[in-house]
Amino acid sequence: MNKDYLLKWAKAAGVRAVKTMAQTAIATIGTTAAMSEVNWILVGSTAGLAGVISLLTSVAGLPELKQ
Repeated sequence: MNKDYLLKWAKAAGVRAVKTMAQTAIATIGTTAAMSEVNWILVGSTAGLAGVISLLTSVAGLPELKQ
């Protein structure tokens, strides 16, 4: 694996992870009735875990990158 491919992979995987984290945070926030009832620690930890899982899934390959 060359350096150029690794940089492209890191950028693509990072973008996917951030999008996944945002979607997870929105879904988690959406489960509460009012903003004052949002458990922000739960939102952050759930979104963070989703980001880690996204990065691990990206190890299997990203279709937008041709090697």
